[in-house]
Amino acid sequence: MSIHAVKREQANLAWDNSIPPVLMISSGSTVHFSCLDASNGQLNPTSTNASIAALKIELCDQVNGPVYVKGAAPGDTLQIDVLDVKTADWGWTALIPGFGLMADEFPEPAIKIWDLTEQTVNSAGEVEKYAYLNKDRRIRVQLRPFAGEMGVARGERGAWSTIPPYVTGGNLDTKHLTKDATLYLPVEVEGALFAIGDGHAAQGDGGTAIETPMEVTVRLTVRKDKPYTKTPHFRTVTPQANAEEYYCTTGIDTGEFACVSKWNGRVQMRAFRYSGSDSFGSSQHDRVSGGRAWAGPGGGVHAV
Repeated sequence: MSIHAVKREQANLAWDNSIPPVLMISSGSTVHFSCLDASNGQLNPTSTNASIAALKIELCDQVNGPVYVKGAAPGDTLQIDVLDVKTADWGWTALIPGFGLMADEFPEPAIKIWDLTEQTVNSAGEVEKYAYLNKDRRIRVQLRPFAGEMGVARGERGAWSTIPPYVTGGNLDTKHLTKDATLYLPVEVEGALFAIGDGHAAQGDGGTAIETPMEVTVRLTVRKDKPYTKTPHFRTVTPQANAEEYYCTTGIDTGEFACVSKWNGRVQMRAFRYSGSDSFGSSQHDRVSGGRAWAGPGGGVHAV
């Protein structure tokens, strides 16, 4: 089957069904996307707190695409198989003044730059990658990269922000959409107009992610046999040794999502009593055992 590519510069800052597609592909084709981080290239490994203070939010959370999938029509379902996700060798987490669910509690800009090059081999002979929250204390976060943004164009006219999620996808921030997961989205326009972005190296419960540039490969297939897909559905496999497969449905309700995420984020924020950037970095994980941390299950937001 054909393999296509979408470049970093082929990106937009809205979901808008009037944006011309950068590609037209057949159903079942594979597409490789090269994506900048959620800052749209405004941040880099040398960024400081001053960089966050100067960050232009209106330029953030771009999505690469859109891709027109031949045969996709309103009422169909677009199946997105995540074939591969690779991060850059660095990432960031930030407190952005005035942005996020906990902006009132953390008004000062701060950034943590993460080194994403650390790795080890587990007992099964598999390579595990991780990043240190605090190397002296041996507290680290296992990396499970995924795209925070995956969606198709809405049927309604106009430019819709990439910040929230919609029934057609968008900023889902669903940490289970890693390699080998499958996402199902309801199609509302001809061609579906799929786009993707917002690379996350790891994400915790209702907390921020480790933002990172991303190389991601997906297969896009039109499904005519899933008319019941009215919101994002997904299939995923747990990473544990006794891996189990799950089929999940989602509900899109901005108010309820915000309340739950803020509560989760506050709980995690208080779990570790570090100062400065380490305090917000701790929201990346919710469990620590033997000096090691894992990102917990659930959704998340970009800034707290």
